[in-house]
Amino acid sequence: MKLVIFDCDGTLVDSQHLIVACMNEAFAGLGRPAPSREATLSIVGLSLFEAFATLTSPDDAAIPALIEGYKNAFHVQRLKPDHAEPLYEGVREVVDWLAGENVALGIATGKSQRGVRIVMTHHGLFDRFATIQTADDAPSKPHPAMIRQAMAAVGAEPADTVMIGDTTYDIDMAHAAGVAAIGVSWGYHAPDMLLRARPRALLGSYGELPSVLQGVWGG
Repeated sequence: MKLVIFDCDGTLVDSQHLIVACMNEAFAGLGRPAPSREATLSIVGLSLFEAFATLTSPDDAAIPALIEGYKNAFHVQRLKPDHAEPLYEGVREVVDWLAGENVALGIATGKSQRGVRIVMTHHGLFDRFATIQTADDAPSKPHPAMIRQAMAAVGAEPADTVMIGDTTYDIDMAHAAGVAAIGVSWGYHAPDMLLRARPRALLGSYGELPSVLQGVWGG
């Protein structure tokens, strides 16, 4: 079984405005200055504890309160009629193409299972993914557990598995799991950062994925 695992935020959906707004609310709720937009986007992909530990410090006693504030803000923001987590261009088409090629699809993300279900159901894609691994189920990226669990869930081997993501956390996780890593240039880590992490390829659009996968898997 061939398996393609996608990161979510910054790879499948553009949630940056929502994430930044919720991060700002979390810090404001404790009377703290919010991190810069660049700092917030740099930690997208990590689980919440690791994200806040990076933005503050690992021993910051306020981390649990910041996490709770962020979660509450996310819930409120999602109820607003103007909230948006749009799919990136080409996502629906590439998901349809991979499904037609009998490739198993997975997600590995720092989001919660609930969060993934909400956004993927909103776009009508939730049922297209055979395995969804989240911060609820495994250690934070770049630990390889999410990829290993995804492979086990569908019966895929490392040589038949590809991880696609927009951050160095995704690329490093793929290397740790012994699978091919493909970066995307439209997400939250700059292309030069991704290239330093040594992905197999860096996509400029999802239209490039078929030829890249042919190079990874042959045939």
